[in-house]
Amino acid sequence: MIRDGKPGRSFARGEAGYERALFGTSFNGRDPGRRPERIVQANTAADVIAAVKAAQAQGLKITVCSGGHNWAQNHIRDGVLMLDLSRLNTIQIDRAAMTARIGPGCEGAELNRRLARRGLFFPTPHAPDVGMGGFLLQGGFGWGSRAFGMACENVLGVDVVLADGSLVQADAQTHPDLYWAARGSGLGFFGVVVAFHLKLHKRPRAIGIASQVFGLEHLDEVYRWLDAIGPSVSRQVELQMLMTPRPMFLNRPGLEVIAPVLADSWRAAREAVAFLKTSPLRSKAVVTTPLLPLSLDVMQKGAARTHFPDGMRWCVDNMWTDAPIDDLLPGLRAIAADMPPEPSHVLWLDWRAAGERPDMAFSMEAQRYLALYGEWRNPADDGRYLDWATRHMRAMAPLGVGSQLADENLARRPAKVLADANLKRLEALRERYDPQGLIGGWPGGEA
Repeated sequence: MIRDGKPGRSFARGEAGYERALFGTSFNGRDPGRRPERIVQANTAADVIAAVKAAQAQGLKITVCSGGHNWAQNHIRDGVLMLDLSRLNTIQIDRAAMTARIGPGCEGAELNRRLARRGLFFPTPHAPDVGMGGFLLQGGFGWGSRAFGMACENVLGVDVVLADGSLVQADAQTHPDLYWAARGSGLGFFGVVVAFHLKLHKRPRAIGIASQVFGLEHLDEVYRWLDAIGPSVSRQVELQMLMTPRPMFLNRPGLEVIAPVLADSWRAAREAVAFLKTSPLRSKAVVTTPLLPLSLDVMQKGAARTHFPDGMRWCVDNMWTDAPIDDLLPGLRAIAADMPPEPSHVLWLDWRAAGERPDMAFSMEAQRYLALYGEWRNPADDGRYLDWATRHMRAMAPLGVGSQLADENLARRPAKVLADANLKRLEALRERYDPQGLIGGWPGGEA
């Protein structure tokens, strides 16, 4: 997302500055070939209201972009009015009430830094430049979400512009149906959120990371080990593994077992990651690092530098799965065999969803999460890599229960992203609030 500090304006298709405004909203370096009829860079909620009314008068559908980190570029569609909300990026923190009011264009890293200075915490995105609007609407798997819950669970209310141009506030008491839909419906939401009201937490005192690196020849036993210990790992730890063409400390394909931890004391943090030291596979590891104190800001910047650099072309897909690990291993081996070059990577997250979620649109998760991130720079390699993630997730789909909206690939591989009852309820609400289908909606056609 281009954030040049200049006031936003409106661009008609073909007008000078249109192409720069369009691709300034896309983290993916690919040109999807689609073109909105008009781009509106909103400066205020009043601009959003005016744009919605104009789209309605002109018979244009509306897509919305807050940070541009959507790999599939679903906000870029033919013949629509595209709303760029990146300038709605204010942050207001109430330390006494432990709440914040933020604009959808606020970036996760900036919110994290502002909260850290006040000893406060919110489960912000892993990559620093993710816009909070899309992140919160889709559910929001963030730092500490295994302990603090999905980010959308920590949304207390939203200010939303509806398809008729009205601005309403929605929370558990006022417009509870809109509040329900705004927490986890992502692309399916039928309004434009111009502000989120967040519940904040006391910041964990001990934040750091421990890791263990293996060569790819140990793939089967490392996956089996992680799957076996997953239920016993503290929820203060985000137990994950990255399969990459070049992991840390190793100049060949391998596996990085990564254990970020957010705890109330360093003693608790060390105990939470002790499983790395006592692992029966430790002798096979290239390296086992100690628990290193690192701020979330540093971890976010590190993730951006090593895994999410600018200017890449992307293919991304994912699945939630409860399948036995031995059923998953053939697919994991196949993925490892033809990964695109670094910084492409495969995320295995031992999620272990805890208890009952509140009643909200978000409703798709399982015990483990598998996501494929293919990235390359040369347009000539599109034919070689573009279908990599889609092809492997399509092959493994019978072992999954659905897909996460954060890494969706719905235009190329439709998948279940909400529970059936939740999807039915969401579509009924859309029919009530946006019967003409003016705002948002699921993608269609090949991306």
